Amino acid sequence: MKRPPILFATANPHKVREIREILGPCFTVLSLLDYGLPGPEESGTTLEENAEIKARYAYERTGIPAVGEDTGLFVRALKWAPGIYSARFSGGGDRENREKLLYLMRGEGDRYAEFRTALVFYDGRRLETFLGVLPGRIATVERGKGGFGYDPLFVPEGHTRTLAEMSPQEKNAISHRRKALMSFLKWLVREIR
Repeated sequence: MKRPPILFATANPHKVREIREILGPCFTVLSLLDYGLPGPEESGTTLEENAEIKARYAYERTGIPAVGEDTGLFVRALKWAPGIYSARFSGGGDRENREKLLYLMRGEGDRYAEFRTALVFYDGRRLETFLGVLPGRIATVERGKGGFGYDPLFVPEGHTRTLAEMSPQEKNAISHRRKALMSFLKWLVREIR
């Protein structure tokens, strides 16, 4: 039996698909796309602040308890950039972001990076925050056709393939988003018992 729907405050169809693949068997996942709403302006200075902005925005417009999500790629050699600016790093799209990252990383020996996800739940009275981190490294060239964003450049720790070379199931089993979602899910199950 499915539990009540969960509204995720994103209008990114790639994120919606990933979240549905991870939580789908347990929950009905709704997004801003289901309500014809655009995403809010991300004016926070941290992933957590941006996630909270999204959760409050979705709740205030729908009256449904909502989860805001923000994810960033943090590269040590770039002083943890692009960070919260990951989606708008180059001023272009995903391809331009990857090209800029490769350009800035050319000849760099330290290729350590982390994907970090912050989820914030808001139901009109309480805020709960959940985090997920996936350590890895930046590849020297793009590899793979799957995923989105920086996936063709990110090799998770303990692996030899980029996220874009993995199947959706393989990626979702180890991802930063899954880690944050599983923390949220454990909390939610305790709350609704």
